Amino acid sequence: MHIEEVDTVVIGGGQAGLAMSEHLSNAGIEHLVLEKNRIAERWRTARWDSLVANGPAWHDRFPTKEFSCSGPDDFPTKDGVVKYFEEFADQISAPIRCGVNVDAVHQLSNVEGFKLQTSDGEIKAKNIVAATGPFQIPVIPPVIPDTANVTQMHSTSYDNPKSLPQGAVLVVGAGSSGSQIADELLRSGKEVYLSVGPHDRPPRGYRGKDFVWWLGVLGKWQMKTPPAGREHVTIAVSGAHGGHTVDFREFASRGMTLLGMTQDFKDDVLFFAPDLAANIAEGDANYLSLLEEADVYIQKNNLDMPEEPEAKIIGSDPEAVSNPILELNLSKANITTVIWATGFVQDFSWLNVDTFNEKGVPQHDRGVSKVDGVYFLGLPWLSMRGSSFIWGVWEDAKYLASHIAKRI
Repeated sequence: MHIEEVDTVVIGGGQAGLAMSEHLSNAGIEHLVLEKNRIAERWRTARWDSLVANGPAWHDRFPTKEFSCSGPDDFPTKDGVVKYFEEFADQISAPIRCGVNVDAVHQLSNVEGFKLQTSDGEIKAKNIVAATGPFQIPVIPPVIPDTANVTQMHSTSYDNPKSLPQGAVLVVGAGSSGSQIADELLRSGKEVYLSVGPHDRPPRGYRGKDFVWWLGVLGKWQMKTPPAGREHVTIAVSGAHGGHTVDFREFASRGMTLLGMTQDFKDDVLFFAPDLAANIAEGDANYLSLLEEADVYIQKNNLDMPEEPEAKIIGSDPEAVSNPILELNLSKANITTVIWATGFVQDFSWLNVDTFNEKGVPQHDRGVSKVDGVYFLGLPWLSMRGSSFIWGVWEDAKYLASHIAKRI
């Protein structure tokens, strides 16, 4: 039986895989991109209908292509993002095969390289790039049993308010996804409860510049490691409705019920931690800290940027924050749906090489694993804070391509 051979196989046809393909082509490296579904599949089927990018189009893109369907300051729709990556794949003539699942990768025992078992047959490759991204397996914490009289779903399964049953909704998780979904449901007329955990809450914009610009000039995108204890803290930011700063107090003023972290469930009652005020205060501190750093930067560089004192005004805590609900009977509150915006875990069970720790976390240096020929791309903090963003993954891919080129 004929076994196809190729120098480098890139697994995943999203932003990481396509960025990798561009740089491999630029380096003259023969390669193949395998995607089990379609290009940018997560944007097609694991995002809610109204989702837009969290960054403006001038920032959240590859340097070699602009968005064709959005202005530079717009926040592209999810369909616009899909179109962008499809156009980019055509632009670089990416050698991508869609509908091909990689079932397993094994290191060859007697010669250099790897054997891939795929739904389209076996392939041998000198190099493997795992570009499957950070959003692999949705996590729903085992708090509410499946037997409870409530519909449970991960945020990846949410489409729009009309797709939900009648009744109130509890959204668990107040990062970008949770806060935006809760806001959309509230705007639709739903009664909404939002469970708020620890989070960062940056301003959408300040003194005429978007927060992504501020993260750039302040050197925060290039941070190599997260602050201690902040490795997995979510970020509450939104590009919806033209982009705005997420304000949980404003949510409460519009009728949303805020709750602390979801902890336990018994006899139709959910129990919440008494940490709501602390979590919101921590988000406020993060917000104000960035404003202060921006002010110092403006003064130091003698920039003519209008002051914005109103941005530093933090409203008083509503009753829900100062006297939070700690127990909630789902039936009595008429909560019929719980949406878990609780993140993802990575799955590399198909990659049978010795480069993972005891918890299954890839061991690498800037995406270069300890196994020669195995690379990772698109993971959070791969080489910097921006590694899992479109522009950041492009920079990481360039570095990996140069490393692969040296192995030729």
